[in-house]
Amino acid sequence: MNMTPPELPVRGPHLKLALLLGVAGALAALALSPYLLAVMPLKFALLPMPLWVALGAQAVQAGLLCWLLGWLGLFLGAHHQLDAPWLRAWVYRQPRPSFRPQRWWLAALLGVLVALLIISIDLIASHGPTGTSAHASFGAAWRGGLASFYGGIVEETECRLFLVSLFVWLLAWTNQRQAKPWMFIVAIVLAALLFGAAHLPAAFAMGMAHTPLVIGRIVLLNALVGLVTGSLFWKYGLEHAMLAHFCADLVLHVALPLIGAG
Repeated sequence: MNMTPPELPVRGPHLKLALLLGVAGALAALALSPYLLAVMPLKFALLPMPLWVALGAQAVQAGLLCWLLGWLGLFLGAHHQLDAPWLRAWVYRQPRPSFRPQRWWLAALLGVLVALLIISIDLIASHGPTGTSAHASFGAAWRGGLASFYGGIVEETECRLFLVSLFVWLLAWTNQRQAKPWMFIVAIVLAALLFGAAHLPAAFAMGMAHTPLVIGRIVLLNALVGLVTGSLFWKYGLEHAMLAHFCADLVLHVALPLIGAG
C-alpha cells in the first residue's frame, strides 16, 4: 500500500478539475508560441496555412489533450491517492490540505538543483555550452519564461498526472488494485523515460544530430526532471511537481540565456 497517504481523501468528480487543466494547457501552449517560432522558424515558414491558424490549432490540441488525459489521470489515480489536492480544493470548494511551506520550498529547490545538474552533465558531455545557451540573449530569456508554463502545466499533466497514474493503476491491477511502493517507483521511472523520449522530435527539428549518444543524452537529461517531478507528484501532489518543473525550466530557459547574454 502507499507509504504516504494524503491528509484528505481523494473525492470526485474530476471533470471540472480536468477542464481547468485543459484551459490552462491551451493558454500555456499559446505562451509557448514565441519560443517555438524562434527555435524552429523553418518549420513554421513551410506550413500550408496562416500562422495564427497553426498556433490556434496547436493550443486547442494541447487544451483537449490536457482535459482528456487530465481526467483519465485523476480517475485512474484517485484510488491510489494520486491527485492535485490544492487545485481540487479550490475548484470543488473542499477543505484545503494543511499548508506546509517547507514542501513548496523543497519542490522549488529540487527543480533548481535538477536543472543545474542537467547543465553540468551537458557541459561535461559536450565539452561546451549547448542547447539553451546556444540561443543566449534577453529575447531568448523572455521567450523561455513564457515557455516554462508549458512544461509546468502541459507536460506535468500529461506525463505525471496521466502516465504515472496509468502505470500505477496497471501495476496495481495485477495485485488486486493494491499499489505497493515499488509500483510507484516503476511508474515514475517509466513516465520519466517516456517524457525524455518525447523531447526527441523537437530536438531534431532544432538541428541536433540523430546519433545514439545525442539521443541517449536528450532522453536521460530530460528524464532527470521527470524523476524529480514524479516523486513530488507521488508524495505531495501534482501542484508540487508543476512548481518543480517550472523552476527547472526557469533556470534552463531564462537564467541560462541571461548569463550567456551577459
